[in-house]
Amino acid sequence: MLVVAKKNTMSKPTEAELEVLQVLWEKGACTVKQVHEALAKNKEVGYTTTLKIMQNMYDKKLLSREPAGRSHIYTAMVSEEATQQKLLDRFLKSAFGGSAMKLVMQALGNHQPSKEEIESIKALLEQKEKEKK
Repeated sequence: MLVVAKKNTMSKPTEAELEVLQVLWEKGACTVKQVHEALAKNKEVGYTTTLKIMQNMYDKKLLSREPAGRSHIYTAMVSEEATQQKLLDRFLKSAFGGSAMKLVMQALGNHQPSKEEIESIKALLEQKEKEKK
């Protein structure tokens, strides 16, 4: 029996929740144990902490879960792209007064982009210019 949380209006995920979402976006549906093992590769985290985070995420409608024997299989209910867009929109408004130019200038000033990144940025700018015409 599939147990699905109601449609999400997407509350802002915490940093820990984003880490769980990253695992689920990368691997697909997982048990708490599988998510915990993936998280434990990069930092020290307790199994019960991972379990509690995922239970809270289910309550917040960020995850769905399906019983599988004595455990549950969890699936992200929010897409990576939609989550990034919402977080970026909030960040852009709160930190940069809604100015995408200020954000880009700050990011490029603090980060040395690779040749590939510069080419991608140029291509995106060219596409945006064509859309304006």
